[in-house]
Amino acid sequence: MNNNNTLTAGRQVSNGVVHKVPKDLSKTLTSDSKILSIWEDLTPLARNEWICWVENAKHLDTRNRRIERVRSEIEEGIRRPCCWAGCPHR
Repeated sequence: MNNNNTLTAGRQVSNGVVHKVPKDLSKTLTSDSKILSIWEDLTPLARNEWICWVENAKHLDTRNRRIERVRSEIEEGIRRPCCWAGCPHR
């Protein structure tokens, strides 16, 4: 494993440019091979946007909703979070 991947349940999940995939998001991504495949097809910048958007939540319930939205929206073909200014860390 290198710094570009996070290992969850024996499966590698690619990180973003700046951000590493947090464990709760990684668990969701690795729970469905189709979702993980879509995630792996995203660009590192797109993955970074999703990760930062999840980590930017101020409350746990918001974070959990965002993690579920990552799963459902990438499955629908949405490549980046909607209506968000973007990651300020890149």
